[in-house]
Amino acid sequence: MKNEVESGQNNKKALINRARLVGWMLFLLAIMVFVKLIRVQYYDTFKGKTWAEYSEKNDLKLDTIPAMRGNIYASDKSLLATSLPYYYVGFDTKVADSAYFYNHIDELASLLAKNFKENTAEGYKSKIMRYRVSKSKRYLRLKSKEITHLERERLKKWPFFAKDRKGGGGKFETIYKRYKPFSPMADRTIGGIDPKSGRGYIGLEASFDKQLEGRPGIGWVEKVEGGLKIPVGDALNVQPAAGRDIYTTLDMNYQERTEIALRRKLLEMDADFGSVIIMEVATGEIKAMANLTKRGPGKYEEVFNYALAGSNDPGSTFKLATMMALLEETHMDPDQVTVNTGDGAMKFRNHIIRDAHRGGFGTITASQVLEKSSNIGIVQLMQRYFANKPDKYLSYLKQFHLTQPTGIHMKGEKPPLIRDRKSKQWSSYSMYFMAHGYEMQMTPLQTLAFYNAVANNGYWVRPMIVREIRNAEEIEDKIPPYVEEKPICSPETIRKVKKMLEGVVNAGLAKHIKSDLYQIAGKTGTARKLINGVYTEGKNYTSFAGYFPADKPKYSCIVIIDNPKSTGADYTRYAGSVAAPVFKEVADRIYAYDVAIQKPVRDSVPEKSEDVKWAGITNDLNVISKTLNMTPAPEESEYAAASLYKKGKTKWNPREVDSRDVPNLQGMSMRDALYLMENKGFRVTFKGSGKVVEQSIPPGSNKSGSKTILLTLQ
Repeated sequence: MKNEVESGQNNKKALINRARLVGWMLFLLAIMVFVKLIRVQYYDTFKGKTWAEYSEKNDLKLDTIPAMRGNIYASDKSLLATSLPYYYVGFDTKVADSAYFYNHIDELASLLAKNFKENTAEGYKSKIMRYRVSKSKRYLRLKSKEITHLERERLKKWPFFAKDRKGGGGKFETIYKRYKPFSPMADRTIGGIDPKSGRGYIGLEASFDKQLEGRPGIGWVEKVEGGLKIPVGDALNVQPAAGRDIYTTLDMNYQERTEIALRRKLLEMDADFGSVIIMEVATGEIKAMANLTKRGPGKYEEVFNYALAGSNDPGSTFKLATMMALLEETHMDPDQVTVNTGDGAMKFRNHIIRDAHRGGFGTITASQVLEKSSNIGIVQLMQRYFANKPDKYLSYLKQFHLTQPTGIHMKGEKPPLIRDRKSKQWSSYSMYFMAHGYEMQMTPLQTLAFYNAVANNGYWVRPMIVREIRNAEEIEDKIPPYVEEKPICSPETIRKVKKMLEGVVNAGLAKHIKSDLYQIAGKTGTARKLINGVYTEGKNYTSFAGYFPADKPKYSCIVIIDNPKSTGADYTRYAGSVAAPVFKEVADRIYAYDVAIQKPVRDSVPEKSEDVKWAGITNDLNVISKTLNMTPAPEESEYAAASLYKKGKTKWNPREVDSRDVPNLQGMSMRDALYLMENKGFRVTFKGSGKVVEQSIPPGSNKSGSKTILLTLQ
């Protein structure tokens, strides 16, 4: 037993000793390999130079290869931003063997002179020959500017660029350039790329840079004179992975109409800048976001996102929040409670508060305070109900989501500045100036989100601008709408303020934007601009926020125009004359475009329209008539219509189509009807096949104002 134990211990010691020996041998081998690598790199020479010296001059290196950046799409999948490959054309003069080089150099030089036109054929040849015999230079770029992919494919057939066993030397250095098909529309919202880093630095490009940038590949490059890195061969060690695609909520039809309306008003008023946001009420999807800044006389460009980061005193649009706080606190009937605004000026703690309407409104109801945007009226109501409860008022503002950013998935949103009583700037009269939109800073997006919540029956919705992130066609991330579970106020308050906002347009300061086709609800806002710490007379920040159609709100919208200039009366620089008309123009365009929100128009056709068998271009109809042995149409008008009577005989009548009215399309082919209506600016939809038998907008004056017409074919 004792011998067995001793034998086992001896075996264990032997195994340990062997393991130690193997470990030492591996350690010594690693040292020898390391020493050899150092020797090869820094001491062994080739043609009089160490390999380290070759590495610093002309050597192969593994380097990152940029990935194709992902695309950005609109809501209808139209392309907003994409990366297009471009190429610098280079030539390694020492690759081709001598016979090939001297047999083809003249042809290459001739092609370069003919296509690139930056030098003569002799000039190109001379420069290439100098590099060929030079001991220090070998690689040169053949064109100062990059070429397109199509040009690259053509160049690949040239000598030195085409695959040839003894040729070679032609190189293409790939770069990617961002291309925006709709530019300059929504430029600031879509964003841009830093040309040095290739990273997004503003807008959606920056906000979703991680998803868009992709994963770079790894491949061999040769570092040549001038610090250029030339790819070696087509094979890569690690293939780059393209970036993900971003699908936004933007509708470029709405974006175009919005920018046109905003630009027109900015030019008219010679304003400093303006912004418009259109949002879907139920989802918070932003359909358009326009930001235009004055860059010179009559020139406006997108250089700053005021919608997201342009903080300012909102002015009277904030009276809606104050009125909601009053209603929540008192449950009063705003049509029964009155205030006396006097002659339009009221002294308040060493300050004079004025109403925009000179002469005052006299005694008005609480509802009329909002409709007429009375500063005096809102301050009196605050004195009456919140004089001793400032914290309560501030708590309502927090409840209304007005003290925090919206949280939109986009970088750069500036948080609102609404002071509380802990602030050093708080004073005994702060609450009263806040009541009508002063002593605070809010962005247009934050104001719009609040109005959108009112339109959405009190449920606050986070604004969103991206729906999906996709890898090719596979959805990797879907961003659903975010709607607060609890409403910001009671249903009773929502019902009351909705009525007031409709009153602003029906009978208040914005009554000139009232529409016969649909109801607009909203509020004007005119705030004096704070310049060097002083609210300056004549320098205004104007806005209009609201939603439409008011009975079933689908869209909310805010318009801001900064520092409008006018030589006319003061009111011409107020929001009702500046921002509200832009809102109306944008809303009209959307109402005409979106058939779903239009009130149904009864299909109408002329009397005895069932007798019309054919209609169209007179010359075309006469070709048919001749073929069928029918009575020809009179050529007194370009268009004609035919009906049958008395045993199949044809009766022709001229048809007028050139007026601004909607023409009678009955009996026409889809081709003729489409041509006519699209030339009149209509969007044509249809159902069925054959000839037109009904049209959704009756012939004559277009009383509906709609620019979309539905044709029924049979």
